[in-house]
Amino acid sequence: MEYLIAFVVGGAICVIGQLLLDVAKLTPAHVMSSFVVAGAILDGFGIYDNFIKFAGAGATVPITSFGHSLLHGAMHQADEHGIIGIGIGIFELTSAGISSAIVFAFFVALIFKPKG
Repeated sequence: MEYLIAFVVGGAICVIGQLLLDVAKLTPAHVMSSFVVAGAILDGFGIYDNFIKFAGAGATVPITSFGHSLLHGAMHQADEHGIIGIGIGIFELTSAGISSAIVFAFFVALIFKPKG
């Protein structure tokens, strides 16, 4: 049952994104940054952790989870280290994803020729 819930929730997030692209005529960059901000806002109100408990991978895989991770790490480390902890916390939880994106983008740029 948890696979079905994850599938439905993840799919619903994708449907919302597609509607924002098609109906609201937002660019992919606007949709992506809106989802990151939405994940951070939901985490700020303490809602996203309950959402993850309910939906599992349906809530942790989409880009909204990146915003949750950014704010969650920053708030946790700010409690321990003060203002400097904000920078530490942001990169502590998300450094693997950011590093992977940079490395894979580099390899793709080596393999394929850009248009233009």
